[in-house]
Amino acid sequence: MKRVALCLLVWSSAWSPAGSLARCLPAGITLADVVSRGLTVEGRLAQLTARCDGGTLVDDGGKEIRFYRLTGCWGNPPTDAQEILGRQRTELEELSRRYTVIEMTCYADGDPRRIQ
Repeated sequence: MKRVALCLLVWSSAWSPAGSLARCLPAGITLADVVSRGLTVEGRLAQLTARCDGGTLVDDGGKEIRFYRLTGCWGNPPTDAQEILGRQRTELEELSRRYTVIEMTCYADGDPRRIQ
């Protein structure tokens, strides 16, 4: 009986919406990762009505979803901080033309008051 229950649990989690989305996440990204304060990857994907389409994560309009880890969580910013942030802004603009971009906070818990 325990074996049947375990098989059902594994089967149901594999076919749950979150389970299917997890299979399409890029390496290094999990459903529990923080996108912004109080919002996880799973929550943001739910907002986008995301789905896994042939191994690619797409939004409700069929546009591919990409993740971008933001920089700029410096206790003491480097001397070239403005250049780094400028390059980041340019990269985000370019990615946003083609993809739905989920910007991942550089603060592990989503709280910018806590510098890593």
